[in-house]
Formats: sequence, structure tokens, C-alpha cells
Amino acid sequence: MAVLTSSSQSLQVQRFPQNHYIDSLRWLPQLSAFHRHIILAAFDSESSTSSLQIKSLSNESSSSNPPEITLQSSLTTPSRISSLRTSQNPNKPLIAASTFSGSLLLYTADLVNGSLDFVDSVPEKGFHSGRVTGIDVSENGLEFVSVGEDGRINLVSFVGGRLSCRKVFDSNGLVSYGAVKWASPVEFVSGGLGFGLQWWDQRRPGGPVSQFKANWNHGTTSGIVHSIDIHPSRKHTCLAGGSSGTVFAWDLRWQQQPIMLSGVGTSDLSALSPSESDVWEVQYDNYTTSSNYRNISESRVLPAMICSEDGILAVIEQGEEPVELLAEPCAINSFDIDRQNPSDIVCSLEWESIAILTRS
Repeated sequence: MAVLTSSSQSLQVQRFPQNHYIDSLRWLPQLSAFHRHIILAAFDSESSTSSLQIKSLSNESSSSNPPEITLQSSLTTPSRISSLRTSQNPNKPLIAASTFSGSLLLYTADLVNGSLDFVDSVPEKGFHSGRVTGIDVSENGLEFVSVGEDGRINLVSFVGGRLSCRKVFDSNGLVSYGAVKWASPVEFVSGGLGFGLQWWDQRRPGGPVSQFKANWNHGTTSGIVHSIDIHPSRKHTCLAGGSSGTVFAWDLRWQQQPIMLSGVGTSDLSALSPSESDVWEVQYDNYTTSSNYRNISESRVLPAMICSEDGILAVIEQGEEPVELLAEPCAINSFDIDRQNPSDIVCSLEWESIAILTRS
């Protein structure tokens, strides 16, 4: 276990080698202080098989009794997982997994028994053609939104123990989407090529109700949005991360210009990126926010965490130098901040290992 210290906090880092590649992982809701679980999407390159796995984490640790990660349940999936999301039901959370082949899979996790059960799926035909690049689960855990490389946007409902799907939009291949995020029970934001963002409202069908078309950096807009986050207390602001270390916010109150937080193309020294490669995931960092939340102006973007292809896990705050938490020799392709304990972070390293960070 490594212990790192920065000017503002100490950081404990624990690494757990795995025998497979990890495409994505998420914390599951915490039953108690002594029961922690992680859901992960694994890929075995030797057998070309994919699986979803529940792993338990022992919280009791000391120099003589280090923490352990134990496999509790594993189910083979019909295709490799492209995106993974969970609901926050503490007893039997729903787990939604999209695939490279264009389907959506739904599972339930029994955290008491540590089991994983298949519920239903939306098959490839008529859903997405090719990889589903992004999915998100609504706060009530019953609505799912998906986007794909094919330019389709779909809404999926979980009613009566079954999934039902309807198409929201189809660009017929003219647009490729990379990420999606719910903003409210009836609104969501999509992002894709050209660092573009689209705000959709189910009450106003037919197309996005608002759009952001990237036009900064002298017209260089060939990048793509890989990840989106929206803070529940500031739903007018959308956070996006993508190519070339770019992280920016789109505020619906001032729609014409992005708020640059990170990017190799920016001239703002305080927005210099800790990474020059793809930002695979971005999330608002509630731990950094919690101590001074009331002092952060409405006009400022709340602190965010990113992970990148060049192995960086960092916290980015508007107008401040980034705080680097990890610098790995391999890609960090996903991470998750525990909603119940924002001091705890889990991330997947490309060289087949899980890292768990605890801030204090």
C-alpha cells in the first residue's frame, strides 16, 4: 500500500492485480461500513470472453492484515462491455451494461449474498448498429438512455420486470455520439464528434432543444466527447471530457462560449491539462467540494476528476493548477467516486489491475 501526501491531503493507494483486462468498473451501494462491493466488466484476451463480476472489498486493513478483493459472482456476457452504469438501490441495485455488438444488458446484484442475476436485454437488431458508446441510468433506476457510433439515441424503460425500447433520434450515420448523461427525469445531454453537445427534452420531441457547437481553438474541432457529467445541484451546467486532454463546461445560461478547465489548446495557464491524451472519464468531485461548497460561486464550475489514456488521475478546479492523484505507466480507462464516501475512489488500470484510493 502506497501513501502519497499533497499540500492539502494524504492519499492511500492500494493496487490489486487481476488476470484479465478491465473495461469498466463501478462502486455498488454500500450495505454497511464493513461491506463494500465493486462491479466490473472484464475481458479475457486469450479466450476472447467477456464477463461481469462482483468483487467484495474487505475494509479491515493493517500492516499484518492488508485489504483483499474477493470474487463473489461472475456471469459471462454475450459481447464485450462498452459502458457500465448502476442504480443506487441499496438492496438489489440494477446494473446496466451496453455492448460492442449493439445490445443493452440488465442485471440485478444481491449484495447480501453476493450474487449477480440476469434480468433482460435489448438485442442488437433495431437498437444500435455497432458499439453502444454511452448509457446512463435515471435516478429512479427505471429509465435508461443510450447513444452509439451509429448516431442513434434510444430510451429504454424497465417496467414489470421487462425492458422496452423506443428510438428518440437517428442521424442515419451523419453524427457519431460518444457519451450521454441524464440532467433531469425528462432531460439528457449527448456529446460526440467535434466536441459538440446537445440538450434533449422529452417534452419537446423531434430534436435537441439546445446545442453547443465547438468553435474555439481556431476551428480545430476534430476531437470527440468521451464522458459527460451533470451535478444534481447545478443542472444548468454540463461537464465534458474528451480528446487531447480537453475538459470544459457548457453553461446553459451562457451558451456561446465553453468554460475551459483543461486542454492543450488553451492559452489560459490555469487551464493547462494534466494530460495530453484522451480523457476517458470525467466526474464532479464531491469530496473536494464538500469542505467549501457554500463558498463556491454559482458562476464557477465545481471541481472535477478525470482519468486519461496516458495514465493520469487528477482533480481539476477552475482557475487552479490540477492536483495529480495518480500517474501510471499505463492507461486509466475508468474510475468511480463512491457516492456515500466521496473520499474513496476505484479505478481500472490497463495493465490488468484495480487501484483503490482513499483520501484523508
